[in-house]
Parts: sequence; C-alpha cells; structure tokens
Amino acid sequence: MADVLALEAIRKSYAVGTPVETEVLHGIDLTVCAGEFVALIGPSGSGKSTLLNIVGLLDSPTSGRLVIDGTDTTRLDDAVRTRLRGHAIGFVFQYHYLISAFTAVENVMMPMLVDRGHADRQMERRADDLLDWVGLSRWRDNRATNMSGGQQQRVAVARALAMDPALVLADEPTGNLDTASAEGVFSLLRRINRERGTTFVVVTHNMALAERCDRIVELVDGRINAERAGRTHEPGAA
Repeated sequence: MADVLALEAIRKSYAVGTPVETEVLHGIDLTVCAGEFVALIGPSGSGKSTLLNIVGLLDSPTSGRLVIDGTDTTRLDDAVRTRLRGHAIGFVFQYHYLISAFTAVENVMMPMLVDRGHADRQMERRADDLLDWVGLSRWRDNRATNMSGGQQQRVAVARALAMDPALVLADEPTGNLDTASAEGVFSLLRRINRERGTTFVVVTHNMALAERCDRIVELVDGRINAERAGRTHEPGAA
C-alpha cells in the first residue's frame, strides 16, 4: 500500500542561530499508508501541534524530508507548497472556523472557490453531495450561526473533503463538543475513512477515541515514544 505521508529525520528548531535556539522536534520518522486512520497523542508541549503544522505545510522543518502524496516538499517554493496544501491536505480543527455570514453549502464550497477563483454549478453539486455525506442536506441553506456545535463541525468536515484530499489532518476535532456530538463527529470521520478510503491523522487527548484508530503514535518531548495498534472495531460496524 502506498504511503500518503512520509517523514524522515524531521527536526524543528526555533530562534535558530541565536543563544536561545531551541529544538522541539528531534528527528521524527513516521509513515502513514493510504487509508490509515492514525491517532497522534502526547502530553501538552510534546510537539504535536508543531508536527501537525509541518505536515500541513503551514510551517517548515529545520531539517529532514517530508513527502506528501508522493511529492517531496523539501525544496518547494511557497506558491507550490500552497497549491499542494490546498489540493492534497484537508483540515479539521477543534473550532470549526466557519464563515458565520455564509450558509453551510457556501462554507463547503470555499476551498473550491479559493482554488478556482469563481463559483459554478459543479462546485455547488459537490458541496451538496458532501453535505449529504455528513447528514446535513436539510441544513444546506442555514447560516453557521443557526446550527449546533456538532452540525457546524460536520460542515467543517465536509469542507475538509471539498478538494478530495489524500490526507485529512484533524486537530482535536471533538474537543469543543459534548459527548454525544463528539461521538457523532468521530464516527463520521471513521465512516469517511472506511467508505471513501480517506487517510486521517487525528490529534486527540481522548484516549477512548484514540483506541478506536488503526494506529496510535505517542509523541513525548519531541520524539516518537511509542507506536501501537488501536482497537479498530467501531460500534455498529460489521
């Protein structure tokens, strides 16, 4: 099975070349195969957010090699990195970051609009299909402020899938939700993974959810401390 993500000896330092230079990632080696659902766990300050920003092409490593969907990102200029990020990576954050003045369907269309520069009927149809996938067809014309937290996060999930990315990065995607909504959103991510084959890396502090991932990667003090298989059977799954 092909690797969607490969990190080789990734290091990240801040204040490089100064007396207070600090290395926060110390040679990370990690591969994620197509279709995997991986949990990234670790205590606060372990480097999870820094690592996720590097994988998401929002930051660059000080050294090492990062390959995303077959593309070596090491020497890409900013324009090419931005385009690769827009096409190959979807993001789901702890807070949904929807545009409150826009409807659900308009929010889902945003990545396509940014990429193409204009709206068209094909984009709207894809947004409608994705809203149907996340169970929100009835709310397509609702503004974000007229939806519950769980519904807003489902719109954010649909938006993350708009460009059909090879990899979705989810940073505490259930962290702001009540227990029932968190279960619904996590189960949705797992269903998308299984039925669409989308690859996920999910940062979570919720060990019950982490155990339901294919693999658990633990980061401690900027190093991978352990990796192990999760308990992949989902409630209600065959």
